Amino acid sequence: MTVGSMGRSALRETRASYAFVERNFNLVKRYWGWEVVFLLYSMVNALSITFIAKASSEITGVSMSTATISGFILYLLVGALVWNYLAVVFDAISETITWERWEGTIEYTFMAPVSRLTHLLGTTVFAVVYGVLHTTLILAVVSFFFHISLAHASFTAAIALLMIGSLSFVGMGIFAAILPLLFPERGAQMTNIIKALILLISGVYFPISVLPRWMQLISQASPAYYVLAGMRAAIIDGRGVPALFVGFLLPLIGIGLITIPLGLWVFVTAERHAKRTGKLKRNG
Repeated sequence: MTVGSMGRSALRETRASYAFVERNFNLVKRYWGWEVVFLLYSMVNALSITFIAKASSEITGVSMSTATISGFILYLLVGALVWNYLAVVFDAISETITWERWEGTIEYTFMAPVSRLTHLLGTTVFAVVYGVLHTTLILAVVSFFFHISLAHASFTAAIALLMIGSLSFVGMGIFAAILPLLFPERGAQMTNIIKALILLISGVYFPISVLPRWMQLISQASPAYYVLAGMRAAIIDGRGVPALFVGFLLPLIGIGLITIPLGLWVFVTAERHAKRTGKLKRNG
């Protein structure tokens, strides 16, 4: 294959990936009512979690300084926002098959002359962009209610954690997307169970040190734990990329390098099985 043909092939695959990005945004516009409901729910959830921190003195009956309460607010707010972003990325990828079935396009998509990598890459780009927009809107609303000081935050480290952590969650989302492919009747519910378990063990609203020892060990395999703990270290403690590389960034890179290619391989294998057994045609 010549360099020119390789370049044309790459350009064609890039355009095909963008087509999936554009299609997914069109779906968001088509079902904008649902998106508004989900956005409002996420905003209320973030505010509710953060107001718990503000009411900590009243709840515990222990007087706390303004600085302590502000630190508690920032701790929970980071957890709420980062988890919202990761959950949006996870849902957008894991629900790929569910949306295809709902739209009645799954057979057409799987017969299209594009590689599965191109298909999932487009879905991934959409997930990341949509997750950033979704979380930014929530942050803007929360900022009206709370004064948030980010004077000591290391934004470079925070961005690096978010981007590398997104890759790890992409791999997990691909694995979860296999479930609706293999189990048409209950696969979507199974992906929600996976997300709930990740929420429990990853220290979204509390340090994992309060969990039983065996659950703490499981937490070490969750990319969300490294993103959340690293983001708090970057935003609250002001730790930079060098200080976070070994403990947080390196594990995220390792998880991403394992889960993305392995998830893609398993997805393609599951797709072949679904085609042989006629599960693509089934909607329930």
